[in-house]
Amino acid sequence: MGAPPAARAPRLALLVIVALPVASHLIILATSHIRLSLHPSFGGMFKLGFVTVSALTHWSIYAALLSGFALTLRPGHEPLITAMARRMHGLTPEMVGYTRKVTIAWSLFFAAQLATSVALFCFAPLTVWSFFVNILDIPLVALMFVAEYAVRLRVLDDPPRHSIGAIIGMVTETFPRPAKPPLKPVAEPEVTP
Repeated sequence: MGAPPAARAPRLALLVIVALPVASHLIILATSHIRLSLHPSFGGMFKLGFVTVSALTHWSIYAALLSGFALTLRPGHEPLITAMARRMHGLTPEMVGYTRKVTIAWSLFFAAQLATSVALFCFAPLTVWSFFVNILDIPLVALMFVAEYAVRLRVLDDPPRHSIGAIIGMVTETFPRPAKPPLKPVAEPEVTP
C-alpha cells in the first residue's frame, strides 16, 4: 500500500524542486544548436520564450529574496533571521549580533547569485548560464545552509540546533499568507410537495 497523501507531498515537492531545473537545463542543452533570435521560426521563438521565462524567474526569485532579507537590515528594523530566531527559541545578546550577521551573509549570497546569473547570461554561452542557474543553484543554497550551520556551531557558546524541516517550517510561517475567504454554506434544495 502506498504512503498516505500527507507523506507523499514532501517527496513530490522535492522531486519537482530537483527535476524541474534539470529538465530546464536539458531543454537548453537540446536546443543549443538553435540561435536565440526574433526571426519567426518555431524553434527560435520557443527557445527565446523558454530562456526568457527561465531567466526572469531566476532573477525574480533572487531579487525578492535579496530585498526581503536586505530591507530588514535598515536602521530601526529587526533583521529577518533575528526575527525568525526570536520566534523559534528566543534570543540571547550573543544571538542578536550573530543573527544580524547571518542576515547580512544571506543577503550577500543572494546578491552574488543574482549578479553571477546576470553576468553569465550576458557574457557566457547560454549552456554555462543554464548550468549555473539550473544545476548549481540548489547545491549552492544547500552549501550555504551547511556553511552557516558549521559557523554557528563554532562561534556560539550554546548554538540552537534545528532540523532542515523545522527551519523550512519557520521560514514559511514568517511570511504572511493571504486570508482565505470563508466558506459559504450550501443551501438545501427546496422540496416541493
